Amino acid sequence: MDSATTATQTKKAEDASASRESLTITDNRSGKSYEIPIKNGAIRAMDLRQIKVDPAEFGMMSYDPAYNNTASCISKITFIDGDAGILRYRGYPIEDLAEKSTYLETAYLLLHGELPTAAQLKEWTYSVTHHTFIHESIKKFLDGFHYDAHPMGMMISTIAALSTFYHDAKDIFDAESRRKQTYRLVGKMPTIAAFSYRHTLGMPFVYPDNELSYPGNFLNMLFRTTEAKYRPNPTLEHALDVLFILHADHEQNCSTNTIRGVGSSHVDPYSATAAAIAALYGPLHGGANEEVLHMLLEIGTVQKVPEFIKRVKAGEVKLMGFGHRVYKHYDPRARIIKKVAYEVFELMGKNPLLEIALECERIALEDEYFIKRKLYPNVDFYTGLIYQSMGFPISMFPVLFAIPRTSGWIAQWQEMLLDPEQKIARPRQIYLGHDTRQYVPMDQRG
Repeated sequence: MDSATTATQTKKAEDASASRESLTITDNRSGKSYEIPIKNGAIRAMDLRQIKVDPAEFGMMSYDPAYNNTASCISKITFIDGDAGILRYRGYPIEDLAEKSTYLETAYLLLHGELPTAAQLKEWTYSVTHHTFIHESIKKFLDGFHYDAHPMGMMISTIAALSTFYHDAKDIFDAESRRKQTYRLVGKMPTIAAFSYRHTLGMPFVYPDNELSYPGNFLNMLFRTTEAKYRPNPTLEHALDVLFILHADHEQNCSTNTIRGVGSSHVDPYSATAAAIAALYGPLHGGANEEVLHMLLEIGTVQKVPEFIKRVKAGEVKLMGFGHRVYKHYDPRARIIKKVAYEVFELMGKNPLLEIALECERIALEDEYFIKRKLYPNVDFYTGLIYQSMGFPISMFPVLFAIPRTSGWIAQWQEMLLDPEQKIARPRQIYLGHDTRQYVPMDQRG
C-alpha cells in the first residue's frame, strides 16, 4: 500500500471520527437537518441559531431557567462530580487540602494555579497580612451603621466603599493592579468582618496582629478584650482554617456566577465582590447554615425529630442542610466538617442541638424517601453548630462564608477577565407578553 493511499484512509478515518463528535438535529417543522459539533461534551448555544423556519426569524434558542444545564464558561479552577461526591481545587482533592494545607496556601493555589514553594508562600503570606489594616475613614463608615445592623449588610456596603479609596482598582487589565487588589481584598475581608461584629456589640475595634496566622488574627480581632497579647486557641484556630479551606471555592454557584456576571461589565473588583457578597447573603446560599440552626431550634428535642421528618415528607417543611443543587451523593465537605465539629465540641462542650442533628441525619440516611431523592447532608448541616459553639451569633454565619470565598471569587473573576471568549453577560429571554397595543387615555380606561 503506497503512502498516498494510507494518507487518504487516515483522512477518512479522521473525518469519520470527527463526524461522530457531533449532534444531528432534525427540525420537524421544516424537515431540515443540522449537524452541530460537540466539544468537551457540550454544544455551543449559538450553533442553534441557524435552526429556523423562516430566514427572517431570530433562530432557535435554548430555554434554561436557573442555568440547570448551561455551561457559561470554561474554567480550570474547581472540579465537582456531584454524583461521585468529588470536589477538587486545581486538581487537588479537598480531603488532602483540608488535612495538609492552610487556607492561605489554598488561596494561593486557587489564584495562581499551583501550590506555592516555601519562598512564594512566605511572600504571599507577607503581602496579605500587611494589607489587613483598613483606612481610618472606613472605621468611621462602619460607625455610621445602626447598632443592630446585620453584619452582611455592613460587609456588602463596606467592600463596595473600598472602590472609592483605591482608584487604581479600575485598571483591571493591569496585572500588577489586580495583584494589589487581591492582597487588599483577601487581607482586609477578615478585618472588616471582625469590625462589623464588634460594632454590633458596641465594643471597640481590635486592630490586626500580623504576627498571628490568618485565622488566628481573625479570632484576635473578634474576641480580644483586655489581653496584652491575644493567643488563639489552637483547636479553634485549626477549625477555622479548615472551614475556610472548605468554603474557598465551589465552581459556578450563585455568588460566583454573580461576580463573573457583574465583572463582565469591567467594573472594579470591589464592586464586583460586593455583588457576590450580596448573592451569598440569601438563605438559599450563604445563609443556609443559619436556616439549619433555626430548624434544629424549631424541632427542640430528639423526641420530636420523627414528627418533623414526617412533616418534611408531607411537603409541609424542608429538611435544611440536606440535599444540594450539585451533589447527589454525600457532600465531601460534610464528612470533613463532622470531624472538625467533634474537635470543637470536645473543647467548648457539646452543642445541645447536636443530638437533634445526629438523629435527623440517622433517620434521613436510612429512610427510602431521602435515599431515593439523594438527599444527603451538605456542608451547611454542621457548620452552624460549629460556629455557634465557637461563640458566633447566627448573623455572623454568612460573613464567615464570605471571608474565605473571596479568594475563589477573585480567581474566578480574573479567569473571566482573561478569557477572550467572554463578553458582557447578557442572557436572552422568551417573550410571552402582549403584542403591540395602542395607548389608552386615562378617561377611556375601564
